[in-house]
Order: sequence, then structure tokens, then C-alpha cells
Amino acid sequence: MPEFRPYDPSTLAEVATGRSGSLFAEDIARHRPEIEDAVAGRRILVVGGAGSIGSQLVAELAACAPAALHVIDQSENNLVELVRTLRGRPDGLPVADFRTLPIDYGAAPTRLFLSEQPPYDAVLNFAALKHVRSEKDPWSLLQMLDTNLVKQSRFLRWLRRYGHDRRYFSVSTDKAANPVNLMGASKRVAEHIVFGDLSSTSPRLATSARFANVAFSDGSLLHGFFQRLQKRQPLAVPQDTRRYFVSQEEAGHICLLAALRAPGRTIVVPALEPQIHLRDLVTVATGFLERAGLQAQFYEDERAACRAVERDLAAGRYPLLLTPRDTSGEKPYEEFVGSDETLVDLGFDALRGVGYVPAPPESVERLLTMLDDVLQGEAPFDRTSVLVQIAASVPHFRHIETGRNLDQRL
Repeated sequence: MPEFRPYDPSTLAEVATGRSGSLFAEDIARHRPEIEDAVAGRRILVVGGAGSIGSQLVAELAACAPAALHVIDQSENNLVELVRTLRGRPDGLPVADFRTLPIDYGAAPTRLFLSEQPPYDAVLNFAALKHVRSEKDPWSLLQMLDTNLVKQSRFLRWLRRYGHDRRYFSVSTDKAANPVNLMGASKRVAEHIVFGDLSSTSPRLATSARFANVAFSDGSLLHGFFQRLQKRQPLAVPQDTRRYFVSQEEAGHICLLAALRAPGRTIVVPALEPQIHLRDLVTVATGFLERAGLQAQFYEDERAACRAVERDLAAGRYPLLLTPRDTSGEKPYEEFVGSDETLVDLGFDALRGVGYVPAPPESVERLLTMLDDVLQGEAPFDRTSVLVQIAASVPHFRHIETGRNLDQRL
């Protein structure tokens, strides 16, 4: 049975991105002295730092010798792996005060932790529910809104209260530009929260970044290719769908530059061109299988694909299920700039900026109050009312509802 071991996304990133190196390597090299100056001897806190993007960024920061590097993430397992990975490198972990905490960034243990720490010079936040499928039912949707919005606002209040608000970065998503799903709309509202629409929470300098799908990151469609192959189950991709991809190294580079070199109230985006950088998902899947020495055998019926695995393997082929792009909240294309936004030059070769456009007055406060009332049990959860209030905060939100979600297919 073909296998990719050890699992190393960097060896396969080119299949998805079409690039053998980082698109942002020259920007990183040119700004390396300023990045090191912003990190060396400083105190840094990374939230959600054990995931695919966060851990990449933590590794970049650790190499710059901060005085303290603290990582919050709810996944104990990912934190354990992060520590082992950092300490197992040839140069080890050159950070005297390195700490990992398996706590919820919006819960009381984090508040208590922040209250006892000397001020951080920079706080970087990667915590989010980031899958479109999380809008599939009221409970998952409420958890997504709690994580992406309510806890973000609460966390920012704590940072300001305890003197940790010098520099703040929070990752966003391309789906926040002209959103058609609730995940993307929630991240657009999160941008409003970060950039100070709530004056009581505004950091002194705040930035964000929207970027493309991170190739082979945890939970992604491409990461699922490994799982399906190892479990002898078909791969599946939507037909007629093209997406932008960045490698995990590139994701770390984007966030490093956005967090430490971009001007305040700026959303950093990659300078990707549709004609050059959009990648067809069927082509990516067939390329993945070719790396495993297999030829794709196409199916449109899920059961037939599942039953064909052993037969196709014996012939050097592997089932690739092609599905229609008909689930709720799916765009036929990707974009980084909303229809009411403007690109600005930030002085990078491969990155641009999106000038921040504020939300309609008081709309974000009303949404957070509504969500807090529901979470405190003082009001029922009404999906329609939430959609209406989100739309008030994000005027270009146009929800695509088809009645189907990704849990209903492979």
C-alpha cells in the first residue's frame, strides 16, 4: 500500500501550489533584520499556536531568540508535538522562557494567566473555527460565533486591562471578502472587533491577514488525502473548482510579515493572480496520487468508489470521487478584496494591503450583545435573527444556502 511517511507537507506543497519555494522568501529576506529586532529579547504570546499555521509561526519566532515565547492552544496533543518538534531541531529551542498552556483563550484561566504576566510586546492570535461546515446546525454555529467573535472581544478586553495591547495580530480568511457563508462573515466581523470598532478593546497597533488554503494543513481537504490513502478509502474533490493554495511555510511568512512589518489597521493579502495561481482541485488530487505511484480512477457515485478501492489498487489505480459543488456557503471562486475595499501598496514584492473599512455604527455591539444573551441563557438562539444582525455588520454578506453540507458526503 503506498504511503507518505514520514508525513511532511513541505515535500508535497508543490503539488498544490505549483511552486517549489516560498513566494514570499524575498520579502522575508529583505525584512529579516527588522523582524529579528522586533522579536529578539521581546515577550511574545501566540494563541492557537499549535495548529498548522500557528506552529509554523512559532518556529519562525523561536529562531529569533525572544526573551519569552508563550503558546496557548486547547489541543494538548498538538502542544506536545510542538514542543517535541522545536526541541528536536539541530539548534534546539533557544528560548529561555518557553511555555505551552492547554487553555481556552476566552475562558477564565486565560484571564488569570494574563493578569499575572509582565506585558507582552506582541500577541498573535490564530484561534478560530475555520470550516464552512460549522454552520450546519445551531449548536455548531453558536460555537463558531462564540470562538470567533465573543471570545475575541473578551480576550482583547483582557489584553488592554492587563497591559498586553501594544501589538496585536489576528488571522482572518479570504472568505471574509464578500462572504457567502457564516464562517467568512464571522471572520469579517472579527476584523471589525480587532480594528477597534469597539473602542474599549482596541489594541494600539493591530493587523490581520487573509490568505488562501494552506496546503495539507490539519483538517483541510488535502490533509484528508493522506488519511484516505492510509485507510484505503477514496479521495474526493468537488468538480469545476479552482482554489488558491499556499504552503505552510508561506503561511508562516505571510503572518510574520503581517504581524511585525505591516502598518496598523491593515489586512495583508498575498499578491496572487487568478490566471497564474488558481489551481484546479481535480488536478491537485491526481498529482497527489501520482506522487504515490497511482493513477486516478474517476467516480461520481460514492458507494461505487468505496467498493472499488482494492480492485483499483491491484491495477495501480485509486478511486477519486468527483462531487458537485452544491453545499451551502461555497463560492465558485476565491477573492481577497471585498467590493467596498481598496488594495494598497505596502512595499512588499508579493504582498499587498487592504485598507480597513469600518462596520456600520453600533452593528457589531448589537451582534455581540445578542450572542452574549444567547450564551448566557437569557435569550433563545434564532438563526434568522443572527443572520440579519451579521448582515447589518457585514453589508456585503450574501449567504448561499443550498440545504446541503459537507457532512453529507465523503
